[in-house]
Amino acid sequence: MEMETVKLSQIVMKWFPDMMPFLKQNELNSLIMLRDGFSILEPNDAMEIIQYSICEHQSTAPLH
Repeated sequence: MEMETVKLSQIVMKWFPDMMPFLKQNELNSLIMLRDGFSILEPNDAMEIIQYSICEHQSTAPLH
């Protein structure tokens, strides 16, 4: 299996569609590179990716 790049929204929609309203558009548009491809991604790994992405966007957000 080759590496594959997908948007976070694809991951969320496949395993956790109920989370869609709680994520910001820039989070959903994040590009995620999957080492072994989208088709074999497991739910636990998907949740870890989602959590990491949220943390990444929070750490780069400007403070007001």
